Amino acid sequence: MKVKSILISQPEPKAENSPYFDIQQKYKVKIDFRPFIEVNGVPVKEIRQQKIDLNDFSAIILTSRNAVDHYFRVAEEMRYKVPETMRYFCQSEAVAYYLQKYVVYRKRKIYVGKKEFSDMMPMFKKYSSEKFLLPSSDKLNDDVVKTLEDLKLNWKQGVFFRTEMADLSDLREVKYDILVFFSPTGINSLFHNFPDFEQGKTRIGVFGNTTKKEAEDMNLRVDVMAPTPETPSMTMALDKYIAKANKK
Repeated sequence: MKVKSILISQPEPKAENSPYFDIQQKYKVKIDFRPFIEVNGVPVKEIRQQKIDLNDFSAIILTSRNAVDHYFRVAEEMRYKVPETMRYFCQSEAVAYYLQKYVVYRKRKIYVGKKEFSDMMPMFKKYSSEKFLLPSSDKLNDDVVKTLEDLKLNWKQGVFFRTEMADLSDLREVKYDILVFFSPTGINSLFHNFPDFEQGKTRIGVFGNTTKKEAEDMNLRVDVMAPTPETPSMTMALDKYIAKANKK
């Protein structure tokens, strides 16, 4: 079946040169963007109740853009000046690149993983004497905790933001050829809003193994997967899939 419409469960990219817009033009497909989850910052008062003092940490572990945004939000609200000596451990190049929104990249100590959180283990071992802060959502991946605990690092999680399911009731009668998800929470939001959802001919795209597992646990058929060695980004995976589907 040809692909004519895609729903990306994220906000619309602000960059005019986003690869999603290239796909839209290349294949003449309709691409809509709609966040399936809402990210809300945790008030500083609650963070203090977690007994977190930003002065205590010499390294920050960043697993997402949201973690970047909310770490610097909290720092500003606490009137904490982030020292130039701070070490930043970023799970992916995308997170590291986003960090430039807040710091001068070339002047900072930034360490970048490849894809999975466990890819950063060699870097953690090299700097095992640091005191690590992990700003995260209220839903932390078990693999993250296991990796840090196995390494016996001096680390602390700070719940800096919460992810909540968005109201998607206005999409009830709207159909798309492909639905694309980037987190297990996005999958949960789909079924929270539409408990009777049946996949049928709708194709499902997922980013990451945890998202894939959640989709399969909910009896969804995964048709588009990223990252893979051949398609490290979702846009590349979609491009490859559409080229094949629309060729017929």
